[in-house]
Amino acid sequence: MKNLKRGGLACLFVVVSICFSIYPPGFPPFQGSFQAYAQEAGFFGEVFHVPEAFDPDYEEMERKFKIFVYPHNTSSCSNPRTLDGEYGNEGLFYLNLNLSRFLTKDPEKAHLFLIPISCHSLPAGRSEDERAIAVEDFVKNLISKYPYWNRTLGADHFFVTCADINVTATARIANLMKNSIKVMCTPSYNDEYVPHKDVSLPQRVPPLALPPAANNITNRITLAFWRGLNNSDIRQKLLEAWENDLELFIQRGRDPGIEDGDLVYHEAFNNSKYCICPGGPELDRTIALAIHYGCVPVIMSDYYDLPFKDILDWRKFSIILEESQVYYLREHLEEMLEHEYRAMKTNTVMFPAPESGPEALSVESSSSQI
Repeated sequence: MKNLKRGGLACLFVVVSICFSIYPPGFPPFQGSFQAYAQEAGFFGEVFHVPEAFDPDYEEMERKFKIFVYPHNTSSCSNPRTLDGEYGNEGLFYLNLNLSRFLTKDPEKAHLFLIPISCHSLPAGRSEDERAIAVEDFVKNLISKYPYWNRTLGADHFFVTCADINVTATARIANLMKNSIKVMCTPSYNDEYVPHKDVSLPQRVPPLALPPAANNITNRITLAFWRGLNNSDIRQKLLEAWENDLELFIQRGRDPGIEDGDLVYHEAFNNSKYCICPGGPELDRTIALAIHYGCVPVIMSDYYDLPFKDILDWRKFSIILEESQVYYLREHLEEMLEHEYRAMKTNTVMFPAPESGPEALSVESSSSQI
């Protein structure tokens, strides 16, 4: 357990369990812990790094680990933000933590302390500076009122940020960016994200237009698919190299919101063997869609930290290429042997996926408050 008490790794284990072992209504539940499910599913030794070391630490963490959430005077965390908007990940994280075994009201029993920063940076009616000042005042008040920050200068503290919090809001607080753990969506090293200290939070993108894919590959007639805007360097190069290729379905166009009901876009994920996930805005969203539809992700993003990469061996269920390899993309995919593709495809669809449709969002407010 001693290694579980060390900052980012401890937080990573907890985030894994919060994200995968607790589902809101509408998700297909599995019995027991995530680790037990993984063993029963038969891939515990396939997609995990060193499962024999991970197994006992995870079991002990499930039994003992506790998080204390600092009190706050806003309602945005007690009543989570809408789960289908830009704050969906943060709302779901707080909701699942409310329902989890990890929450404690006794700070003396806590291994980690959650600073609910996003509750104090609501965008409506506030400028960025006003939000930053609100965050600064809130955190400094906690530091002066409670003794726990000063014991470690914030090294056993963490906060979740997917939309609101940026350097403007957090750089005002000494040691917050340097020592505390940032749980962040779509992290890249140029966004003040520190690998091995901070934690990459995978994005959830319900509702989904089509149900999750099974392991059937007969309908996958397209070698690879991507559609989106040229709003990053790698996406521009991808379009320049492959937009007119007959084997790859690479298309310039809007990356639709889920609520748009663009069935052609979703069917393309469902009908492709590989789905290209080039670096840029909302990269996690594309990866999540690929996994949901059983399309093996092809991740092309330098300086990007994959969710749970210290625990999961992403090379067992995705292809990871450097951005410079974009010009050899089709060659890489055509060189994949059939049995290699089938193994990756099997691992890609191994996790239970969320149900599609708006009903997946009908989450009742938890009676417990954080």
